[in-house]
Amino acid sequence: MRALQLNKAFTLMESGPVVLVTTNDGKKNNIMTISWTMVTDFTPRFAITTGEWNYSFRALRKSRECVIAIPTVDMLDQVVGIGTCSGVDTDKFTRFKLTPMPGKVVKAPLVKECLANIECKVVDIVGKHGIVVLEGVAAHVASSRRERRTVHAVGDGTFIVDGRRLSRRRQMASRIPAGV
Repeated sequence: MRALQLNKAFTLMESGPVVLVTTNDGKKNNIMTISWTMVTDFTPRFAITTGEWNYSFRALRKSRECVIAIPTVDMLDQVVGIGTCSGVDTDKFTRFKLTPMPGKVVKAPLVKECLANIECKVVDIVGKHGIVVLEGVAAHVASSRRERRTVHAVGDGTFIVDGRRLSRRRQMASRIPAGV
């Protein structure tokens, strides 16, 4: 094995799906790109990493709700564009031609063009580490969407696209929650 610079170690583990997180501050919608996400267990509980450095964080902290929208590979240029500008001076839904849709539970909008949307309530904010713990309260899937492959950030400006799905459901049956 060859040595890897320690400051690049995160690129070995970062490859969770890139998501879009929408918020509403009571006046306007906003959307940000997040590549640091985590499923915390089999319940609909998730965590994202963000903080004061993101314009959307104020709305997230104030409203205590958001939507995690899951884009597909055909949306990669929009996803990167959203992540490289600020909602302070940009209406990202308009600029990137995305359609906000009302959720069932939260005021933050769903993103029509995404494969799936999870409406969430904030459970906890661990400010020291920039971790926002979210509880899913409603979920929506665009079953008619043809493209279903998601993208995963490596952390160095490159991405991995989902590929072939491999099943080991029979071997793992005792560990999979009922109904999954």
